Amino acid sequence: MRVSVQRSRVLGAVSLLTSFGTLICCALPAVLVLVGLGATVATVLSNVPWLVTFSRHKPLVFSISGALIAANVSYVLWLAPRLRASGGDQCAPDAPDACGDADRFSRLVLWASVAIYLVGIFTAFALGPILASTE
Repeated sequence: MRVSVQRSRVLGAVSLLTSFGTLICCALPAVLVLVGLGATVATVLSNVPWLVTFSRHKPLVFSISGALIAANVSYVLWLAPRLRASGGDQCAPDAPDACGDADRFSRLVLWASVAIYLVGIFTAFALGPILASTE
């Protein structure tokens, strides 16, 4: 497997993990409290206290996650096609479909990361003020 395919997979996995991390630390507790599962949130926070630290620094957590996801978007949509066009990305002769499979996987992980990140941003920063203004 070529280096750029491996790099694409690593960037995809990192963007998915960071967006999932923002969802777990900041958005999921708010949603659980919203639907009346505050005791569940309290139990989770007592068993996993480091989530409180992430929640206290959620602007930083979301900024870092957003930057990593943006880097992956630029890589998958801009840099990787240019590398393939210049001949810098060549598939192994014994697995000609490997590059196409890796590209589809990277794009799937990328868009899943973006969707999870957007849900997390909305829940962590916008949902509270929206609900507070309707009361």
